[in-house]
Amino acid sequence: MAIVLAAMAAFVNAITSVLQRIGVESAPESAALKPSLISHALRQGIWLAGFALMLVQFGLQATALRAGQLSTVQPVLTTELLFLLLVLAVWFRYRLGAREWLGALAVVAGLGGFFLAARPHGGQALPSATGWVVATAAIGALVAGGIIGGLHGPRWWRAAAFGAATAFTAAFGAALTKAITSELRDGWGAVFTHYPVYMLSVTGLGTVFLLQNALHAGPITASRTTLVTLNPLTSIVLGITLFHDELRAGAGWIALEVLALGVLVLGVVVLTRSPLVAGEGDDGAGGERLGGARRRAMEAAPPIEALP
Repeated sequence: MAIVLAAMAAFVNAITSVLQRIGVESAPESAALKPSLISHALRQGIWLAGFALMLVQFGLQATALRAGQLSTVQPVLTTELLFLLLVLAVWFRYRLGAREWLGALAVVAGLGGFFLAARPHGGQALPSATGWVVATAAIGALVAGGIIGGLHGPRWWRAAAFGAATAFTAAFGAALTKAITSELRDGWGAVFTHYPVYMLSVTGLGTVFLLQNALHAGPITASRTTLVTLNPLTSIVLGITLFHDELRAGAGWIALEVLALGVLVLGVVVLTRSPLVAGEGDDGAGGERLGGARRRAMEAAPPIEALP
């Protein structure tokens, strides 16, 4: 059930990515890391539709985390790229080629291989206060590094750096959500007496803000690569250290787990570099435009305000 719900969350998130990318791409470059980027997004009806779907995705992910381990649910979210290809292929009438099929096969094989080798189990312990302090400090340092890295350099580098920062906050937010769903067993009153619910409000807003900066900073190939790869890897570490997720031990099993994750990451990189995901208008400097059929589809579509 956790895997099915996580896959549903990945599908909804794929649609969200398309809608929100379209919503922020017209914002001026000077809006990076400024409230004006969000104010620009809020004036775009298509971005608001994506934000509504983001809330649906959070509900599905939270339910999945309540039913399963953090190290199970988060890796499944990498299938977002498979659904993203499907959405773009149907929406913009692209035909999938050998690159897309090979990347999809690698993602499925890597994900399945990891679950078979690792066989995640346990993961129902609640983190200690010390665990939360250490995790918060570590994630905070990683996020700060991503933000600082995203302030300078070419557009692809800034997008990748902001994507990495988003991945760390999203993984930490998933850990907080997992803790909250576990605390619900004692009622809502117990939830509001613990740290996670308050930290999640900060982390959630930070994730939304950083995601818009990642989408706005440069090509989606760069931001999605770091976001989709670092999120599950960070979540696996948090699941083991905070919730006592258990994976198969032993040199042989660990080697297979690492190999499977490597195949998964390779598939993600292949898919994010697909012209279908990147957009046909990428230029040598790493800029991105909605090109070819994507632009014609957007021009042919009625304004969202005119939709019933």
